[in-house]
Amino acid sequence: MSTITVPAQVPSVADDCEQLRKAFSGWGTNEGLIISILAHRNAAQRKHIRETYAETYGEDLLKALDKELSRDFERIVLLWTLDPSERDAFLANEATKRWTSSNQVLVEIACTRSSQELLLARQAYHTRFKKSLEEDVAYHTTGDFRKLLLPLVSSYRYEGDEVNMTLAKSEAKILHQKISEKAYNDDDIIRVLATRSKAQINATLNQYKNEFGNDINKDLKTDPKDEFLAVLRATVKCLTYPEKYFEKVLRLAINKLGTDEGALTRVVATRAEVDMKAIKGEYHKRNSVPLDRAIAKDATGDYEDMLLALIGHEDA
Repeated sequence: MSTITVPAQVPSVADDCEQLRKAFSGWGTNEGLIISILAHRNAAQRKHIRETYAETYGEDLLKALDKELSRDFERIVLLWTLDPSERDAFLANEATKRWTSSNQVLVEIACTRSSQELLLARQAYHTRFKKSLEEDVAYHTTGDFRKLLLPLVSSYRYEGDEVNMTLAKSEAKILHQKISEKAYNDDDIIRVLATRSKAQINATLNQYKNEFGNDINKDLKTDPKDEFLAVLRATVKCLTYPEKYFEKVLRLAINKLGTDEGALTRVVATRAEVDMKAIKGEYHKRNSVPLDRAIAKDATGDYEDMLLALIGHEDA
């Protein structure tokens, strides 16, 4: 479901490093050369390039990129070049420091990654920031948001497909009862969403719809201005249907008066190697416009070229 295209014959890592060094030397930077290499290498290859570049030139590739590039193009290239777990740690740290109740980046990282990926992100957070993601989330959030987000980022869910239908039925009833009582911050709602496997949550929410007639997210929309309910709905969507969640983030980012480059950059950088093909399908279905055409209309220059390369646009 990845949309990046890696050449059948990949040049040697030494060659890639030499070409990148060339892109930085002389008058001006050769952005096209940077895109042609980094946008067409997978995570393992990019990691190898970073290691070899540091060994060969005594400089971190990220520092070199930071010196040479600017603005949105710089951010997409730097995020993309990071190892996925380092990238998640960086984005999570940014989200805690700039946290507002409408910020859903922590939910995204906690609920769309596998248990192992989330664990690696927490370890990368220790290494980079010399503290834990959990302590930063606890420190920067308050009230119901802290009550939900802390167990979400601390979670290590079971990844198997096994489902307990008796449990699904009983927990669907509990969820419905608490939501009917508008007890949205109830311990049981948070316990189910923060600890059950994704397969078990899907079974419970299917049971919820079968028995009570509505998608749970419809019942969580009673007050569209309630930001805690918005975070709860994002949690459900990220756990059960991530491509629909990311389609909406992209739609809102692109359709705004003025593009939300932060959201556009984050989704493309984090999903290109995961499920961008499915997200593109959802986007086309929902908006009747291919995602690459929407991006080309909204973004410009090297930033546009990098985005299009990562989402698998034919000419990029």
